[in-house]
Amino acid sequence: MALPDPLAEQVLRIAKLAGDEIMAIYVKDFAIYEKQDTSPLTEADLAAHKCIMAELEKISDLPVLSEESADISWDERKSWQQYWLVDPLDGTKEFIKKNGEFTVNIALIDGGKPVMGVVYAPAKKTSYIGVVGKGAWQETTDGMSAITAKPHQPGDTWKVVGSRSHQSPEIQNLLAQLDGETELVAMGSSLKLCLVATGEAHLYPRLGPTSEWDTGAAHAVATAAGAKVTVLDPADPLNSDAQDLTYNQEDSVLNPYFLVSA
Repeated sequence: MALPDPLAEQVLRIAKLAGDEIMAIYVKDFAIYEKQDTSPLTEADLAAHKCIMAELEKISDLPVLSEESADISWDERKSWQQYWLVDPLDGTKEFIKKNGEFTVNIALIDGGKPVMGVVYAPAKKTSYIGVVGKGAWQETTDGMSAITAKPHQPGDTWKVVGSRSHQSPEIQNLLAQLDGETELVAMGSSLKLCLVATGEAHLYPRLGPTSEWDTGAAHAVATAAGAKVTVLDPADPLNSDAQDLTYNQEDSVLNPYFLVSA
């Protein structure tokens, strides 16, 4: 199955090339886990970043905001209608633990909204692609298939993406408002949003810090799959009138709390 969007096909290829750069370092034994200039972790970040920047330049003249080149002023960014939002290696803890739950994230932002995104998990050889208005797909070694978010049905157990560690009082408050049993679905990096996109989870509440490049690509996948990504108010976490999460904000590249819901 081929993607119906040529640009998404090109970005998927770029994400896989960056994944190859990461895996060349990931398979090595390394002892330095702090993110310092000489650490293998930063080496993987920078190798992927350089690969993505070089390849995007071949297919597009749009500006790029990447975790590895994030010091672009608002004076420059405020004129951006369209731009690429990139996290060359999302999931620092997962990379260190070598559990495979880390990703390459590449999103196309238009008017503050993610309209196309690719999330590639190189250790899992799994990709998630979303083109808003055209659909969302998951690619594994078995091939590519369409994915759709699945709303919770009465009587079903709520599957909620969350931390493997202790849940915060705010999360407990949200869970208490759900009608029925709840089940925690644990996952690392931007793959959390993808679980809602594939229908493996109903909700992903995020009540901790994230940056725009952590979420942009998976946000596009989730939206293309029919899910919503909205700003989350801890005092009213299930507010049906919550605003959509948007990008390229003036004050910060940090996201507010948000909720991914099918």
